[in-house]
Amino acid sequence: MKNRSQLTQRLRHNWWIDALLGISALLALVSSLYFLAFPDGGYQGGRNPFYDIRIIFSRQTWDLIHTYSGALMILAALIHILIHWTWIMGTVKRTWQVVTRQRQGFGLRLTYNILLDLMIALGFFVCALSGVVFMFFPASGPAGTMPLLDKFVWDMLHTWSGTVMAIAAVLHFALHWKWIVNITGKMFQGRQKDLSAGKPGLNLENSL
Repeated sequence: MKNRSQLTQRLRHNWWIDALLGISALLALVSSLYFLAFPDGGYQGGRNPFYDIRIIFSRQTWDLIHTYSGALMILAALIHILIHWTWIMGTVKRTWQVVTRQRQGFGLRLTYNILLDLMIALGFFVCALSGVVFMFFPASGPAGTMPLLDKFVWDMLHTWSGTVMAIAAVLHFALHWKWIVNITGKMFQGRQKDLSAGKPGLNLENSL
């Protein structure tokens, strides 16, 4: 119980939100790779060799995975932002003070972290906005009617903002790898101790 007691309730809640954000982002990324490899589903009876191609799942299933994992990622990201809003605003204020030379610059690691967070935030905003547009305005055809911009432009915005966000997120993940491993280990180590703390039916040795 000692290791788990070192984690506050707020930190454990943050871990679960981040885990949900990471899993949904991974599903959205994997499904997006399918559509990058096979951008056009073709049409039945045509010459497109990629018509209704099946890689583990059908094209329709990949589309559902991408849509709902993207929606879940947006929800988790909004909760993440709300939880860290005070830190975000404080960092914006301190960054502005550095830019206006009201205080000394940040260290290299913190500067790198802020730049990654900025790339993730901008990529997320554009990717989420374009994703919502496609969700509510599923225009058909390469030049389908879309609000403000045509379908090709929205598609390029969605694709490249998602690419920038994914690259920055991987770098962000690598930067905080030790912290992630440490917190995750404490989360599950504490849970295993709870499950094996003499509770009937939970001890594997007693169940054999």
